[in-house]
Amino acid sequence: MGIEERYYMRKFESQVQLIKYEVLREVSRLALEGRLDESLDSIPSIIDPGPEPRTRCCIYKERAITVERIKLAMGGDKSNPNIVEVLETACDSCPINRFVVTEACRGCLAHRCYDACPVDAIHFVGHRAYINPNKCIECGKCKEVCPYNAISDVMRPCKRACPTSALSINEEKKAVIDNEKCIQCGACVYQCPFGAVMDKSSIVEIIEMLKKARYDKDTKVYAVIAPAISSQFTYAKIGQVVNGIKKLGFHNVVEAALGADIIAKHEAIEFSQNIESQKIMTSSCCPAFVSFIKKNYPMLESKISHSVSPMIAVSRLIKNTDENAKVVFIGPCIAKKMEIREDDLSGSVDFVMTFEELAALLDAADIKIEYCDEAVLDNASFFGRIFARTGGLSEAVRHVIEADSIDVVFKPISCDGIKECDKALKLARVNKLDANFIEGMVCVGGCIGGAASLHHGPKDRNEVDKYGKLAIEKGVNDSLRVFDIANLVLDRNTK
Repeated sequence: MGIEERYYMRKFESQVQLIKYEVLREVSRLALEGRLDESLDSIPSIIDPGPEPRTRCCIYKERAITVERIKLAMGGDKSNPNIVEVLETACDSCPINRFVVTEACRGCLAHRCYDACPVDAIHFVGHRAYINPNKCIECGKCKEVCPYNAISDVMRPCKRACPTSALSINEEKKAVIDNEKCIQCGACVYQCPFGAVMDKSSIVEIIEMLKKARYDKDTKVYAVIAPAISSQFTYAKIGQVVNGIKKLGFHNVVEAALGADIIAKHEAIEFSQNIESQKIMTSSCCPAFVSFIKKNYPMLESKISHSVSPMIAVSRLIKNTDENAKVVFIGPCIAKKMEIREDDLSGSVDFVMTFEELAALLDAADIKIEYCDEAVLDNASFFGRIFARTGGLSEAVRHVIEADSIDVVFKPISCDGIKECDKALKLARVNKLDANFIEGMVCVGGCIGGAASLHHGPKDRNEVDKYGKLAIEKGVNDSLRVFDIANLVLDRNTK
């Protein structure tokens, strides 16, 4: 089974993404058919038919890992509040010895590596240094002092990707997530080359809710789609994707970009009212960025915008309009799954489904979106739609300030990825940042680079701009003129 395999018109970036999709698709298929409980045990044999393994040492291990993937597809460990979990059976193929002495070792007399090691893990054979992996605690002090740079550092991809040092390696050489440090950005999920770190799914619960809505007239399920969807299903038009989502049983499909229009307006007003006293303000639409500030720069927490995210804003608008509404947000962001659980936001959105999960669900329902008629989707402005990429939020806020003639100096910095966010926050902490508004996007490229995106290509930004230009309503005020948002709660800590 090659890496270019397709299911209908689907392409996959890697075997990791393909296998994750296969599990989600089979779980969804059985749930749709009402046979999940009785046929659950059949899934490992469907995914890994054998007799030869395709990725692991043996077919039995492959199936054991698939069992763990199924558990996450069905919600994972309920006792673990984190929406990201490590599959222990799958986490065993990375290099277990992080620090290794290379051929560059000259057998010097100084032995600085030996003196620096706090656990006596270094010994010498013929004057050359060797590291005892059973003693090594991966502190890196030997590498720091080696005058020949002869000690290599083979850090695990998941640990290297984590921006908050939330990942460590236990005595069994398995990855462990520190929930107190984790910001649920999903970087480890995307970067793990063995798919040993995954996000929990609510896809079964979503399916059951959609099935209930078929016969219960008091249940209406709305899909709120992130504007990043414009760069995802490249083999179909956006209207066909919308139609496909409706065929799943959703009552209606609404753009999260409409919520972005609402928040651009609200944040521009908030900025103008508070910037003189605050001196600087940060965006609040990226939940991983907000969490990053709270956990790593608590002294700047008061600078975070009080505005809810576009997802929350549009969901509250829907529920204010329809008291029977249930809302499922569909996007590329794993952190959104944690955002909807926050105390001051819970109840606004019922479930979050990623683009990966949507693709699996559409195929499980045998909905070929490339053959669907185009449905209309026009809820938002150009500026709301470009929230999906880095810089879009700042452009939208600036647009509102200029359109409404708000008398304020708006000097933003758009941070593309967690490294740029961290740099800007460091400067802001010491009052050295040459800006008064920080737009923080933890994923490189913005939401279009989310961990649960179907693909991560350089053309994504252009696709978002093209999608934005298709909007009938060009300005934020044009988009909002038909909606009553005067009484809509848009501040965090207020329901």
